[in-house]
Amino acid sequence: MHGYIDCHCHISAGDFDQDVEDVIENSKKAGLLALLAVAEHAGEFNKIIELSQRFSGFIFPCLGVHPVQEGSPEQRSASLRDLDAALPVIEKYKDQLVAVGEVGLDFTPRFVSGESDKENQKQVLILQAQLAKALDLPLNVHSRSAGRPTIHLLKEQGVEKALLHAFDGKPSVAMEGVQAGYFFSIPPSIIRSEQKQKLVKQLPLENICLETDSPALGPEKQVRNEPQNICNSAEYISKIKGVSLEKVMEVTTQNALRLFPKLKSAIRP
Repeated sequence: MHGYIDCHCHISAGDFDQDVEDVIENSKKAGLLALLAVAEHAGEFNKIIELSQRFSGFIFPCLGVHPVQEGSPEQRSASLRDLDAALPVIEKYKDQLVAVGEVGLDFTPRFVSGESDKENQKQVLILQAQLAKALDLPLNVHSRSAGRPTIHLLKEQGVEKALLHAFDGKPSVAMEGVQAGYFFSIPPSIIRSEQKQKLVKQLPLENICLETDSPALGPEKQVRNEPQNICNSAEYISKIKGVSLEKVMEVTTQNALRLFPKLKSAIRP
C-alpha cells in the first residue's frame, strides 16, 4: 500500500477556510491517500460532512463531542447537554461515518475545577463509547493529562476499537492500551517532543498510526500544521524504529485500514 493515512486532523478548522483546495492538493502530492476529519462539537458537524462530500473518497468524517468545549468567557469541560445537539446529527449521518470522535477525557487543570467536571467528561465519553459500539464504529480518542483514566474507562466499557491520538501519557500506560488492542497515532510534533519519541520507542509498529492533528501539533510551534506534514511523523518513526520509511508507510496504513474498515472501499491497493 503506497501512501499515508492521516487518522486525525481538523480540516474543518477556520485556519483552512481560505485555501482548503490547496491544502488537500498538497497533501495528495505528499502521498496522502485519505484523511479523517474529526469534530469537537455539534456546531461543526455539517461542515465536516460537506467537506467529506466535496472531497469524496479522500476526506472521511468522524463526528463526536470533545471533552473540552467552548464556553464564555473561557473553555469548559463537556457536559451531557453538549450531547443533546450532537446525537441526532450522528444518527443522521451514521452510515457515512468512519469513527465517532473526537471524544475522550482532558484533565488539564485549567479545564477541570473539580471532581464534578471529571465526572461529566466521563459520562459524555461513556455515552459516546456505547453509541460507537451500537453503530459498530471505532472511537477517535483524545486523552490529555488523563492517559490512564481514559484507557481504563474504554476497557471498562468494552471498547475494542480505538485510536488514542497524540497520547501524552507514559509508555507504560500506553502499553496497557496496546494489550487491549488499541492503536496510537503520532503527530509531526514528535520531532520536538521527547515524550512522543519515548512513546514510539516502546510502542510496537503494529499499534502505530499516523496523524497530523492539523492545524495543531506541527513540526514547528505556532506554525499552522497541514496534512502534508504526515511525512515528518513517518520519517521520525522510521529513524527511531530503525526500519525503512516504506515499512512505516506500509504498516501504519494497514493498521489504519484495520481500525477503520470503511476506508477500504475508497482506498484500493
